[in-house]
Amino acid sequence: MTERLLEVRDLYTSFFTDAGEVKAVNGLSFNLDEGEVLGIVGESGSGKSVTAYSIMRILTDPGIIKSGKILYKGQDIVSIPDKEMRKIRGAKISIIFQDPMTSLNPTYTIGNQIEEAILLHTNRTKKEARERAIEMLKLVGVNEPEKRVKQYPHELSGGMRQRVMIAMALACEPDILIADEPTTALDVTIQAQILELMQKLQKELGMAIIMITHDLGVIADMCNTIIVMYGGRACERGTADEIFYNPCHEYTKGLMRSIPSVVGKRERLIPISGTPIDQLNLPKGCAFAPRCDNAMRICMEAQPDEILINKDHSAACWMNVKKVYEEEAGKEKA
Repeated sequence: MTERLLEVRDLYTSFFTDAGEVKAVNGLSFNLDEGEVLGIVGESGSGKSVTAYSIMRILTDPGIIKSGKILYKGQDIVSIPDKEMRKIRGAKISIIFQDPMTSLNPTYTIGNQIEEAILLHTNRTKKEARERAIEMLKLVGVNEPEKRVKQYPHELSGGMRQRVMIAMALACEPDILIADEPTTALDVTIQAQILELMQKLQKELGMAIIMITHDLGVIADMCNTIIVMYGGRACERGTADEIFYNPCHEYTKGLMRSIPSVVGKRERLIPISGTPIDQLNLPKGCAFAPRCDNAMRICMEAQPDEILINKDHSAACWMNVKKVYEEEAGKEKA
C-alpha cells in the first residue's frame, strides 16, 4: 500500500496589502501519494505558485497562511517552528523555481550552491559534498561536471542552469519535488529535454512530484492526476485521461481549446474571453462566471460544490448540476 506523503486540507493563503486582502488560495484540498506525479494547471494568478510556496513555507511578507492544514507524513507543517521546517525544506520537500537565472546566486559557483544544501541537511564532509555535487550534475545530464562545479551561473546556458536547479533540489533525495513552471524560460527543444529528464529521475528515484504549469500540453504524458485551478480554488480534478478527453468545467474546456493541434485542419485558437480574475474583489458566485459564455444566473450568485463525475473525476461547475437535472427530467418523461 502506498504511503500518503502530503495532505493539503482546506488551505487559505492571503496577501494583506494597502489595497486590501488578496485571496490567493481559497479552500484548496488535495492529497499526494508516494511516487505520484500531480499536475496543477491554471493561468497566472490562479494560485498555483502560492500553493507551492505555502507548502514550502517560503511566503514573503505580507503573505500568510490564514487557515488550513498541510500534513507531511501526518505532521502539520503549518504549525511547526521555523527551525523544524528548515529540516524538512530542501531535505524532504524541495522546489525548482521557474527562472534559474534569478534563483541561483550569481556570486557563488555552481558547486558551492549544490554543496550548501548537502552540508546543511546531511553529515557529509566538504570533500564528500563536492563528490555528491559532481555525481548529481552527472545524473541530470550536465557534461563535464568536474569543470561545471567551478563555474558561475552566468557561464551556463538556460537549459544547463535548469539542470543545475534540478540537481540542487534532488541532492538530498527528497520525498517530494515541487516543480514550479520549470520549463517556462526555456525554448521548446530544451523544454522537452527537461521534462524527459524529470520523468526519468522520478522513475529512478521513486519520488513524488507536484508539477505546476499554465500549459496543459506540458503535463499530458507526465502526470497521474491533474488539478485545474482558477481563482485560488480547484475547479476540476481527475486523471490525465479524464481531464483531456472529458473536461467538465467551462474553464478547463477553454484551456483545451487554446492548445494548438498538430493534426487535422488548421484551425484558429479560441482564446478565453475577458481578463483574469481580480483577487482583491472575488465574485460572489463561481470565480469563472464573468468570463464564461454559458454562465447562468446561479453562477453569479453561488459557488458550486465539486460534483463527482465518476470515481476518477470531479468538477465544480453548475453546468454539471444542470446536466444531472436534465437527465433526471428526461428519465421521468420516459
